[in-house]
Parts: sequence; C-alpha cells; structure tokens
Amino acid sequence: MSHRRVGIVMNGITGRMGYNQHLVRSILAIREQGGVPAGDDVLWPEPILVGRSEEKLRAIATRHGLERWTTNLEKALAEPDAEIYFDAQSTQLHRAAITTALAAGKHVYAEKPLTEDLDGALELARVAETAGVRTGVVADKLFLPGLRKLRRLIDGGFFGRLLSVRGEFGYWVFEGDWQAPQRPSWNYRAEDGGGVTLDMFCHWEYVLHDLFGRVQSVQALARTHIPERVDESGATYTATADDAAYGIFELDGGAIAQINSSWAVRVFRDELVEFQVDGTEGSAVAGLRRCRVQHRSTTPKPVWNPDIASPLDFRAQWAEVPDNEDFDNGFKVQWEMFLRHVVTGAPWRFDFLAAARGVQLAELGVRSAAEGCRLEVPELAP
Repeated sequence: MSHRRVGIVMNGITGRMGYNQHLVRSILAIREQGGVPAGDDVLWPEPILVGRSEEKLRAIATRHGLERWTTNLEKALAEPDAEIYFDAQSTQLHRAAITTALAAGKHVYAEKPLTEDLDGALELARVAETAGVRTGVVADKLFLPGLRKLRRLIDGGFFGRLLSVRGEFGYWVFEGDWQAPQRPSWNYRAEDGGGVTLDMFCHWEYVLHDLFGRVQSVQALARTHIPERVDESGATYTATADDAAYGIFELDGGAIAQINSSWAVRVFRDELVEFQVDGTEGSAVAGLRRCRVQHRSTTPKPVWNPDIASPLDFRAQWAEVPDNEDFDNGFKVQWEMFLRHVVTGAPWRFDFLAAARGVQLAELGVRSAAEGCRLEVPELAP
C-alpha cells in the first residue's frame, strides 16, 4: 500500500476539545497506528496547526514533534498539500473562518454548532455545495460505545414499537470562586455564542434523528441557574447564557423524547449522559460506555405500596449488553470516516445540511423557551 498524504489545517487546536480529542486522540493517534486504510492506499494526515497564540502553538508543536504551525489562517490554507480545513474555535468564529476555507477550495470539517444561527449554517451549506467540496460536522455522541450498542439493539428490532426516550446529561460546573471551572467562561455568555441550549440541542438533534427519527416539534424551558461566575482571570462576570435546558421533542412515528441538559446538576447516575429507551418489546439504558436492557419477558410486576420497602432490586433485573467488539475513540472513528469520504467518496451523512438541522433545533429551542410555546420543526430541503 502507498501512503496518500492529506494536509489538514487545524484551527482552534489550543482549546481543550480541539487539542485533546481532535489533535491528540484522533489525528496523532491515527498517525501512531500507521494511517487509515482506504482501498489500495493508506491515508496519512499531516496537521498544520493554526491559532491565535504563538506561545501555545509552539508548545504544542514542540511537545508532539510537529513542524508546521502559524497564526495566519490564509498562509496555512495556501500550503500545497492542504486539502481539509478543521475548525474547533468558539462558535461565533466559525462562519468567517469556514467561509475563507471554502473560498480557498478546501473540504471542511467542524465542531458543532456550525454557526450561531440557522441562516448562517444554510449559507455555509450553499457555499460549500457551489464550491463542490465535501463537508462534515462532529457527531461524536453516535460513536460512543454505549450508543453504538444501542444502535445494535435498534437494528436488531429489540424495542418493538418505540414509545419514548428519556435523556439526562450534565454535571456541576464550578462557578470559579472557590474551585476552578471545568468549562471556559465564554460558554456562559450569550454574546460570545454560549448557552447549553445552543451547545447541546445540536447534539440531541443528530442523536434523535439518526437513532429514532426526525424531530417534528420542540418545547423547551431554559434557565440561567447560576447568575454570576468567575472567569479565567479571576474576574466576576454576569452569566448571560442559559446553563440548563429542559426539552420535549416529538419524533416521527409518534415517540416522545425528553432530555434534560444542565451544567448546574450534581450527578446521581452511572455516567454523565444516559438515555432510557422504552418500547413495547423491551427497554434499554445507554450511557457513554455501558448499555443495559430489560426484555418484555423479564419485566417485573411492581405494585405501589409506600408503606413497605420494595422487595424488588430494580437495577439487578437489567442485563448488560456485551461489547462484542473493540470500541475506539469516537472522535477518531469519525475522523477516519471523514478522511475516507474526502479521498474516496465513501458514504457520509454528517454534512453541513445535517449541521444546519442541529442549529435549527437549537434556535427553535431558544425561541420556544423565550415564548413559552411548542414549535414545529420544518424539514430542511437539500
């Protein structure tokens, strides 16, 4: 097999997600394994690091033995081998940088949300289509071991008729006064593209759409539970973005999904995100890694009696879904898929139109919360 080098301009790589998941655990991990097999070739990613801080870029490049980095996006895009532009910047910076990359004729892969509003996402999709380039957006939740096991159950007809999906996501993000926060301060400023509705409804759209059916309507309630936080420099600031969102989604086929997303909740569950799926023939609880099931034939028959302790150990009545395969890092798996898509035209369903659906649902979620109403979700045409 011959090595097919693919230059990737990676912008925003000094941030937590861009560095950990995309550079180290995806692109560098792919290089460590010897590339991505694709027919008669092995695809070999060549990262070109871009960011705003020379000091941070130099440190990352030195740490990992990388030679190419710059604070000049146009210079990076002009590299002869640059084929793909990747954007992991904060959401409000996506549109301008991606537009520049599309004008340079590059394929584009981006973190979600693609943009802050639906018009911007659709415009990027139109520009990309006109340019004839391939596009992608991160859909990492679908590649988690727990949700891949859930997909196996769906494909095998385990649930029968789907009734409902209940999701719980989140954890306590420290305010920054007596312990350092785990998330950057811009997440809590609406003017900087922050907010849990914009962030997480984009995820829930592709999870629901891909596994259970298109979202037909949304009704949401958003709150800013923690009104003041402390930023990276130690300054107190007003949180203008929501830190919790409670959503009800009606799906094709009649199933109902309810998903709570919060950065102001303390975890009393096995994993930071869990989905309970109930159907006429069986139920499942899937998290980041685990998935447990209860079939119709093994469902217990509890009787409501608050005067005595329950004789049933409900958790013990669920069976573990086995791994049955090795589960690689979800971000890395999707990167491998996108590289094959760009070079060979392999199947791919997470393009900018799919990204626009996520932005649409987030936008409607914000509007639903502001207006206190249920909103239909129009289907976006290609």
